[in-house]
Amino acid sequence: MNGKENVKKKKINITVREMDIDDVAKVFHLGEDLFTAQKVPNLYRTWDEYEVLAIFQGDSEFCLVAETEDEEIMGFTLGTTISKSHSAWKYGHLLWLGVSRTCQKQGVAEKLFNHFLELMIESGVRMLLVDTEADNGKAIKFFEKMGFKNPQEHVYFTLNLDHQRKILKEKENLENQ
Repeated sequence: MNGKENVKKKKINITVREMDIDDVAKVFHLGEDLFTAQKVPNLYRTWDEYEVLAIFQGDSEFCLVAETEDEEIMGFTLGTTISKSHSAWKYGHLLWLGVSRTCQKQGVAEKLFNHFLELMIESGVRMLLVDTEADNGKAIKFFEKMGFKNPQEHVYFTLNLDHQRKILKEKENLENQ
């Protein structure tokens, strides 16, 4: 061999359940480890405690955790549904899916996703949306395996409003002189 052994990780026993308020901090800290600027620099939204709490407060039934037999959280999904006015369709959006690095490639993400998918179907969702970075090969491969089709690349822009505030303040100061 070339120094690397092809060792298959043993699948661990995981239970998927609805997230509860006591899980919010644990989910946030797991995501903090997974979704850093160094590891996923092109995320257009940031991982922060406010987003986790807002999603949980808005759609807790679509927030799931995967835990081991000793109740250690090893993964999560955070999702929502979207109903558009004048449309008979209800959309689901998987906003975040994360699995502890120690449990990756052990079926945890698939188990979480399948449970999430069942909830979406039960709630009347007709189309499920997910997004990831264009260069996140692992996520793209996973979502294709889960049946997602027609990947589209999007361009996201940002505008630093601190800079805009400075310009407006300078303009106001000039006008007031």
